[in-house]
Amino acid sequence: MQIYWTKINKIIEETPEVKTYLLDCPEGVTWEEGAHIHLALEGFNAGDKPNRSLIRHMSISTLPHENSIGITTRIREQCSLFKSILRNLGVGDEVAIFKIHSNVPLKREDKNVYLLSSGVGLATFRPLVLDYFDRADNVNQIHSLNIDSSRNYLFKNIFESAPDKKFTSQFVDNRKDYYEEVKKLAADKDGLFYIVGSDEFLMQNIEVLREQGIQPEQIMLDKRESQRSEFLSYELTM
Repeated sequence: MQIYWTKINKIIEETPEVKTYLLDCPEGVTWEEGAHIHLALEGFNAGDKPNRSLIRHMSISTLPHENSIGITTRIREQCSLFKSILRNLGVGDEVAIFKIHSNVPLKREDKNVYLLSSGVGLATFRPLVLDYFDRADNVNQIHSLNIDSSRNYLFKNIFESAPDKKFTSQFVDNRKDYYEEVKKLAADKDGLFYIVGSDEFLMQNIEVLREQGIQPEQIMLDKRESQRSEFLSYELTM
């Protein structure tokens, strides 16, 4: 396994609790939209075994042509050891990256695509939307639905409706309204539904979509295939 030590070249404060860390891209490292990476902090491999409290599996919020690996994350006042260390890092500090993999690339099957996310989950979808804007081939249209009670919505310059590009963006601030909107979107029995958020959020969305007749193969999760199968093995209770 190749481990790259790379430097933070910029830190963007997206909202009071969300930051994007832009990392120098090591030579030869590339990825596709919907990718994630393992981000590790100094000391993670100092002992006999990796210190897993200093490693996180993070979505990449940029595309390769942006020339930086973007990591967008929420850091609350009360947070984990990993995030408290990350919060105190600055431009020029080093972090380790390894194991890039994409579970949710943009499918180009001449269908409507629906992006369902919670809060900072939009970071996973930012590259998919940018890729679609660059090349809309074989995608009918994209609709993004995000729930964020803070109302500090992320990436507003990208996640705003653009009718000329067949892209619509919708934000709601409570779960009741959110799931009512999901039901409306599920009226499209041929659409592709991407979901990013906590495991609980994934399960709730899957349950609503399955109840509306959406099939497992239409649901995309940022999970390895074995994990994806577990989530989608949900059986409707009649």
